[in-house]
Amino acid sequence: MTAFVESPFQLLCAVEAHAAGHAGARTRVLTRPDVPALAPAVETVRGLGLPGGLDVDLAPVPPRLPHDVVVVGNPFSRAFQSALVRSLRPPSRIVVVDDGLAALDLAHRLTSGSSLVRIGAPPGSPRLGLAALAALRLRRVAEAGGLTLCTALPLDADLRAWLRLLGVDVLEHSFGWLRGRPAGDAPQEPTVVVGSALAADGLVHPDRYVAWVRGLAADGPLRYVPHRRHDPRVSALLEQVPGVALDAPGAPVEVRLCGLRPGQRVVTLPSASALTLAQLLAPRGVDVVPHAVPGDWWTDRVTPELYRHVGRAHDLATHAAAAVTPLVAARA
Repeated sequence: MTAFVESPFQLLCAVEAHAAGHAGARTRVLTRPDVPALAPAVETVRGLGLPGGLDVDLAPVPPRLPHDVVVVGNPFSRAFQSALVRSLRPPSRIVVVDDGLAALDLAHRLTSGSSLVRIGAPPGSPRLGLAALAALRLRRVAEAGGLTLCTALPLDADLRAWLRLLGVDVLEHSFGWLRGRPAGDAPQEPTVVVGSALAADGLVHPDRYVAWVRGLAADGPLRYVPHRRHDPRVSALLEQVPGVALDAPGAPVEVRLCGLRPGQRVVTLPSASALTLAQLLAPRGVDVVPHAVPGDWWTDRVTPELYRHVGRAHDLATHAAAAVTPLVAARA
């Protein structure tokens, strides 16, 4: 079985899928070689002790996909879609693992019949044609009983029902492999800010984003963990803010922060990490605080679709954090 990943979070989710037995006895994970954060992420995950039967190599997606089981973290990827469309016959089984909130978007697009184009990236006509062909091929795999969605993100009952009608096998997990690893070194600061790619993608004004982090630092020392797509200008500004310790991009935040202690808190803009960290940390007494994006932060590059998507992400993250609070109170 072969897995194709393009980000540290996809890498973690591919390892989780293998450890849970959803991908086969042996898995070769190919990580995209031109993503700088992936190499340190691979080393960090290896340091945790990879599950048996799993190997990780730096290599791109091949021109055509193999015919057996394939794990993919980003079905919106041009490289993956090209390989899927060029394959004379599709893989016998495709397992899609989480790629942030794009996994939820994928589920909605599969059930609505839409093309597989990532929100916020309006394509030209050639790209739209490839995305439409890839969506058609992926739905045919589902109809043949060969498509699995392995996710840690919350799918509502209606969406799960529609996916199963389409033929998609939905498997949920809660990072069982990571929970079983020894907790490594974690930030000591009382507050950890998980960086967002919104500024790097030109979707929010960087000065307002930096001012927000500066305001958090005024309340006490904090650790800032950048997103893998970070804006170097934002990082340079944050380096000058008193009380801010700036990390380098690298391993998934779920790995970096799993050793946080009760009384610490994580602050983040709407993202998949707000959901996953709430699952991992809130039961242990670590507050996970999703922060809504104020209206005056947005730039004119934000589309209505993306605005709604981020709003839904904030609602999900807020609900996920609140849902665990009674468990914490009950154990206190």
